[in-house]
Amino acid sequence: MLLEQEDINFSLMVEEEVLKRKDGYIDAIISLCDKLNLDPKYVAKHLSDPIKEKLQAEGQEINLLPKTSKLPF
Repeated sequence: MLLEQEDINFSLMVEEEVLKRKDGYIDAIISLCDKLNLDPKYVAKHLSDPIKEKLQAEGQEINLLPKTSKLPF
């Protein structure tokens, strides 16, 4: 199980996996969960806010999540 102090390490592992796989955040997280024998539901609360935002954007891009309107700033 991940400890609170390992949150940053897991987020870094996700970023490294994305760069290595060149696939996307969803696939990288699923791959890491398989390798580390972790439940994705448990891992979700240990992701950093920037990764959560990237996951949301990726999910919207591939139509897994509803698109939210963005203001043109």
